[in-house]
Amino acid sequence: MPDSRRSDDPSERSPGQGLPETGTLVLSGARLADGRTVDVRLGGGRIEAVGTAGSLAAEGRQALVGLRGYLLLPAPAEPHAHLDSAFTAHGDGPPSETATAVQRRVTEAALLQLGHGATAVRTHVRIGDVKGLRTMEAVLQARRKLHGLVDLTAVAVPRLLTGSAGAEGLALLRDALKMGATVVGGCPDADPDPSGYTEAVLGVAAEFGCPVDLHTDAGEPGRLSRLAAMAGGLRPGVTVGPCGGLGRMTGEQAARAADALAAAGVSVVCLPQGGCGGTEHGVGGPLLPVRLLHAAGVRVAAGSGAVRDPANPVGRGDPLEAAFLLASWGGLDPARAYEAVSTRAREVMGLPRVRVEAGFPAELLAVRATGLGEALAPAYSRVVVHRGRVVSRTSAVREYTDATGLDLPRQVRTGEEPAG
Repeated sequence: MPDSRRSDDPSERSPGQGLPETGTLVLSGARLADGRTVDVRLGGGRIEAVGTAGSLAAEGRQALVGLRGYLLLPAPAEPHAHLDSAFTAHGDGPPSETATAVQRRVTEAALLQLGHGATAVRTHVRIGDVKGLRTMEAVLQARRKLHGLVDLTAVAVPRLLTGSAGAEGLALLRDALKMGATVVGGCPDADPDPSGYTEAVLGVAAEFGCPVDLHTDAGEPGRLSRLAAMAGGLRPGVTVGPCGGLGRMTGEQAARAADALAAAGVSVVCLPQGGCGGTEHGVGGPLLPVRLLHAAGVRVAAGSGAVRDPANPVGRGDPLEAAFLLASWGGLDPARAYEAVSTRAREVMGLPRVRVEAGFPAELLAVRATGLGEALAPAYSRVVVHRGRVVSRTSAVREYTDATGLDLPRQVRTGEEPAG
């Protein structure tokens, strides 16, 4: 993973090296999205202070991470993943479904996404069929092992909730929530009675006081409007995605659907990087009309979906790539595109808001870049802060062979003078 800039400051080549597990930490010389260069002091899992560059680092009573040349942002969150099926695209034969294999896939995929910057992940987990609750058990075990590194939330996704098989599905759904799943999910498109399925999901969610996250293609305007009307009673705790069908509707149909979603307070999670696994209807569609949804007042977040499973064999699980695609193809400016994978994603997941200001949670991402446009273009060197401590860092260097004869200027940042 290349980065064409190098630094002679060791603290900037390897930010986070040798940091203590607890205590006060100062991020020094970081650039904010508004152009300021600041020091940021962290303690107790929160941002304690933000001061001018050098003001907090000079106190000398805390661990120090030099972030000169880095852009400091609220950390992304992943609102729609399928971690139990990650890395299964290229194996020989069906993937192993043992508890050990599932835990390993979930752990590796969660750490991959953490390395990209996502300090919280919501993963959809199929329950029922021959698997019963075994996959959910494995996911919850992985969640316990990942505690302190990344916050992992499990969504229970039953196959059928209506007809003769519905009673078993409802029982499994309730058992999954008692085990530790915290979100009621589902795929109404896969049930013979989508409206009945949605009604059952909403009923269980009300019973347990849980949010709802429905996996739907949203290919039929009338069905989506009915879903929105039914979900209005649980506002604002209902999310739908990936909703690829919205991109196939006419402009008038999409506008009516957007108005219905906004009126019901239903959030939408799109997957600009492609489809996602876990259901028969997980294939991605055209990029959503995100500007239309924004104009209607719909909260729109962006997720990664599949991470190298059959639905997207090259899925990278990188929130900055999702934001890049929204900026490139979705008609959003870089700031709003990044909001979709950070602020809006955290809102969809019911997480506290993060801003680089005193008093806010210390969930942060530092990216080797001068601004958001450069960060999405992409920036590979990253430092990830979760609960006030550095939990991941990626340092990347690009080197060229026999380039000395090209007589090119030395690469420097705007406003800096070349050394020597």
